[in-house]
Amino acid sequence: MSVALEGHGRLAGGLLLPGRKAQSAALPIAEAPLPVELIYPLGADAGGDPEPAVRMGETVLGDQPLVRAREGQPVLVHAASSGRVVAIEPRPVAGGEAPCIVIAVDGRDERLPCAPPDVALLRDSPALNAMLAAAGLAGLGGAGFATGAKLAAARQQGLRALLINAAECEPYLSCDDRLLRERAPEVVAGTLAMLALTGCPAAVFVLEEDTPEALAALETAIRQSSDPGVLSIVTVPTIYPSGGERQLITLVTGEQVPAEGYPPDIGYLCHNAGTAAALFAYLDTGRPLTRRIVTVTGGGVAQPRNLDVRLGTPIAELIRTCGGYRPEVARLIVGGAMTGRAVACDEVPVTRSTHGVIAATAAELGQRGEAVACIRCGECAEHCPAGLSPQLLHRATQRQDDVALDGLGLFACIECGCCDLVCPSHIPLTEQFRVAKRRVWLRAVDRERARLAEARHLARERRLTRRLAEREAALERRRRAARDPAASSAAIADILRRARRETDPGRDES
Repeated sequence: MSVALEGHGRLAGGLLLPGRKAQSAALPIAEAPLPVELIYPLGADAGGDPEPAVRMGETVLGDQPLVRAREGQPVLVHAASSGRVVAIEPRPVAGGEAPCIVIAVDGRDERLPCAPPDVALLRDSPALNAMLAAAGLAGLGGAGFATGAKLAAARQQGLRALLINAAECEPYLSCDDRLLRERAPEVVAGTLAMLALTGCPAAVFVLEEDTPEALAALETAIRQSSDPGVLSIVTVPTIYPSGGERQLITLVTGEQVPAEGYPPDIGYLCHNAGTAAALFAYLDTGRPLTRRIVTVTGGGVAQPRNLDVRLGTPIAELIRTCGGYRPEVARLIVGGAMTGRAVACDEVPVTRSTHGVIAATAAELGQRGEAVACIRCGECAEHCPAGLSPQLLHRATQRQDDVALDGLGLFACIECGCCDLVCPSHIPLTEQFRVAKRRVWLRAVDRERARLAEARHLARERRLTRRLAEREAALERRRRAARDPAASSAAIADILRRARRETDPGRDES
């Protein structure tokens, strides 16, 4: 069942990193207990600019939408249990602070009634997009793109293969590994559903070479599936970041996604293994996405393992379920060791994109020296998996030269952190590029707003000029009528007829 990688592509750059996955991967997935409070950010994870669909003091049930469906709202957010809305206020989240809906859980865990969706409706692309968005389905691999939108767009473009990404290239993370070990039939069923929904002829599961138990479980699930002939497995080297979408496609197919394009442009679509399982759960029950598997690990937590967690659960509850903190804990990271974000407190909630929580010790963090000037050694460029020149991007970010940044491919940066790790000058390159992307994007938004404002101003000027010309023409007609007695009499008679009709519609004009 396993397909050799020989003859396919190779990863440009990248790093061979210590896995540090054994501790969390050794134990089965455990269900995290129902927390006292659930917190739902109304920020990036909700998509768009969401409007709350609940009010302070309102009682909610599990699976109830918490934001309103509207244009530009990619996916909805749903309550993971029943309770009462006790706050709609800013709360800490990964990356800062965001407005949040806070639910005090009542302990009854009551849920709305749900039924499996009508699969026939999903054959229509707009309906597929709308129904999966209403179910809150988004990618569980970290990026969080709307599942329905990806499937609907790919269906229209036509695909050669669907790639199911289970290559957890980041150190510490093992949630996809445990998912495949324990729930491979659900992943396979969700994958077959994706094939049916997109019209794609085949799917390839991509695993790293160091996950033999997951590989064995997946092979068994494929053999026992309804259509094993359209499914295959590829293993890729355990090199970071082999699990990046573009890097994965190159490794498996030998082809490269265009810098300004997307995988469907060359016939491929990538989805995370967890996303496939979530799609199956929705099709099977009709219930929206309110849970995910999270790796809780690091030397600073007593018992690393993977937890099945309700979205909105504060990280503190996960740490408590895993035995609490060890005295050596030095930093809390949400996400992976390379791409995650350090957080200042453990009240940050789990969202769809939270695939890991790392309680790291000082020894695990290592010593990072003070940043000094770039020595132009080229190590960052040699290890960049996107083929960029981070040292040149660094200079352009310092100058805030947006033209140079665009030419150097700033937005092709996948923020993997390889350049940070190998930089002998200890320059925080990835964070610089992340900030630069946001600055460039905001400037582009400002330019677009200015363009639209100018267009509105010009349209108003044209409208006022046209109205002025119409008034002048009407005045000129009146002047001509005043100089022509016959025309003036006819105009007066016409005005009187209209006035009589308006005051007495039934009056006989004869």
